[in-house]
Amino acid sequence: MEMHFATVWESIADAIPDHVAITHADNSRTWGEFDDRAARVAQAFTAAGLGPDSKIALYMYNSNEYMEAHYAAFKMRGVAVNVNYRYLDEELWYLLDNSDAEAIVFHRSLAERVGRVAARLPKLKLLIIVEDEPGADVPGALEYEQVIADNTPMERIERSEDDIYMLYTGGTTGMPKGVMYQIGGLTEGFIIQGFPIVGLEPPEDATQVAAMVKGAKEAGAKMVSIPCAPLMHGTGCWIGWFIPMCAGAEIVTLTSRSLDPHEVLQAIEDHRATSITIVGDSFAKPLVRAIDEGKPDGSKYDLSSVVMFLSSGVMWTTEVKQQMLERIEQAVLVDAMGSSEGSMGTQITMKGVETETAKFTQMPTTKVFTDEDREVTPGSDEVGMVAAGGNVPIGYYKDEEKSARTFRTIDGVRYSFPGDLAMVAEDGTLVLLGRGSQVINTGGEKVFPEEVEEAVKRVDGVVDCLVVGVDNEKFGQAVTAVASLAEGVEVDEATVIAAVKHDLAGYKAPKSVVFVPAIPRAPNGKADYKTTRALAEAAVAQG
Repeated sequence: MEMHFATVWESIADAIPDHVAITHADNSRTWGEFDDRAARVAQAFTAAGLGPDSKIALYMYNSNEYMEAHYAAFKMRGVAVNVNYRYLDEELWYLLDNSDAEAIVFHRSLAERVGRVAARLPKLKLLIIVEDEPGADVPGALEYEQVIADNTPMERIERSEDDIYMLYTGGTTGMPKGVMYQIGGLTEGFIIQGFPIVGLEPPEDATQVAAMVKGAKEAGAKMVSIPCAPLMHGTGCWIGWFIPMCAGAEIVTLTSRSLDPHEVLQAIEDHRATSITIVGDSFAKPLVRAIDEGKPDGSKYDLSSVVMFLSSGVMWTTEVKQQMLERIEQAVLVDAMGSSEGSMGTQITMKGVETETAKFTQMPTTKVFTDEDREVTPGSDEVGMVAAGGNVPIGYYKDEEKSARTFRTIDGVRYSFPGDLAMVAEDGTLVLLGRGSQVINTGGEKVFPEEVEEAVKRVDGVVDCLVVGVDNEKFGQAVTAVASLAEGVEVDEATVIAAVKHDLAGYKAPKSVVFVPAIPRAPNGKADYKTTRALAEAAVAQG
């Protein structure tokens, strides 16, 4: 039996068919139903002419259908493509075109955008629309529930551990890149990480997974995971869904399309959730406030079921971790340092255990190298680039140049270099210093400054612009534009922000705009981001 998400999940479905696998709002699906519905969607994919390695775009909010369609892609050896539901026409078209999408499964509320780009996608063979709220029709699109009704379950097939799994990431190049993994190594890694969460030793091979899950269920073990982040991002998908599901967990998705901390807390109480996936301070701070506010009737939320909070993607500061532990004393806080290109380290915090912000225990396969590919000496105060070993991606889809820069071999070992700078403390822990690039992490989203700068500079009257991230309690970092204007021209902040929102997804638009006489640049024209950030921080501090 191969290490493959579809094959492992099928074995779990056979072992515990009547246990709940996925829940959204009041709609729960047992493992048997989850497997059956995914198999019917997989049959629809194959009937439309899709086969192994066909790219299937998922342009949806968190939902049961998102997980079913993704599982369906795994079943027929296709490649699910995560599409950011915030993307507007040009961003959407770019990703669908770049990924060679042959099918799109999308929510009706996003249908108008799909309808405007579909004709520009020559490889497209199938459109499936999922009902969520009133929206446009798209010519030729099939209705998801009708697809379920019209298709018999696809027969199970043998799969290869060399099948491709791909996750699109905003990365540091401005446009999304598809990070490709061999599915066998990824499945194995997630099983190894998932089983300890339910108190089990990882199985030696895939054939043992189902029996161990069934035994744990019969012994009363309960694992319910709530991914608070979107499933179309790696944090929500990998940590909140794939890893716990490989251990037989129930996955509960939230109905709000942005973080509603009170919904999270009520869901924890209602579902007796054990594992909650968040995105650093930008999620943790609102949750702490909501815990203190309590329910509308003045009562407190019952959070006694929580075993752990897991986070990745945004800084999770020591102060906020301690605030959470003061309110949920039994919880273990797992802060994962990683990216779509690889996992690099973790920090585990519990009541009574002191930790330091941005200081992580290295994975055994993690190294830090200088620019000369020499390993950084612990305690030396040398700064190097973090290299993730182990299950390293194959590369970026259709981008050999960037693949060669990011995934390199040193002394016979292949590593991923996602772009994080760090020092190594004397005790061997990683001290994260930040990204080597200027990428902005805002509310769990990655924003590449140059893309926003170009949008700002398209505004009439704007001469030059640089974009930086300014520390912000709500977003982690707030996108902030520093702009200069043509002489005698007046442009206000609202005009700039509205213009960017017209061109790009809303989260990329500046939260504020600072106008200066001239943009800080070196004599050779290179951007001086350090000075620009200081100008932005000073202006924001003054209000």
